Amino acid sequence: MVMGDASEEGAPSGNMAGENKDTETKKIALTFDDGPHPRYTEELLDGLAKRKVKATFFLLGQNIEGREEIIKRMAQEGHLIGNHTYYHVDITQLPQKEACREILDTSEKITAITGQPVEYIRPPFGNWDKELEYEVMMLPIFWSVDTLDWTTKNEDQIVQKVVTKIEENDIILMHDSYDSTVKAALRIIDLLQAEGYEFVTADELILE
Repeated sequence: MVMGDASEEGAPSGNMAGENKDTETKKIALTFDDGPHPRYTEELLDGLAKRKVKATFFLLGQNIEGREEIIKRMAQEGHLIGNHTYYHVDITQLPQKEACREILDTSEKITAITGQPVEYIRPPFGNWDKELEYEVMMLPIFWSVDTLDWTTKNEDQIVQKVVTKIEENDIILMHDSYDSTVKAALRIIDLLQAEGYEFVTADELILE
């Protein structure tokens, strides 16, 4: 699958970020699928560093080779790195052995670069088989706000969609494959930080 073409059609639209709402804080998480992109991921990392914001990146195994330094930087700067399968496949349509290979091959590549285990996965299209949790020893992270950035590639529309829908503990789905997404994400951070939101990695929300 072409990296910039990975759609999340048929993905869950409800709040799958977890039911526990922390009334004392306004934590939310930015998550980015399909990377790393050779240009836009680095631009995004620059903007996140400037704003002292940590995000979550779900990587495709097929996009790792040749972009190892970007992944090292993600880890060094405190971002959470997760698994998005190797070829952006619906793992519920694969035999279990093949599904495990899609996941484990990607995790092995990430761990070889970062030296850290990969504990979380975002299954493409939001389709997950709970039995795989015991096979690959990873937890799935879904989302509660889907920007549909890959469909519009419109910076203003992406920003508007998030800032008008956001609630505490939301997990926002984006893709670090587009210039429009990078610009929108940084604008979203600036707007929501001004409203008192704190950006955290997605594991903080699902484990609370």
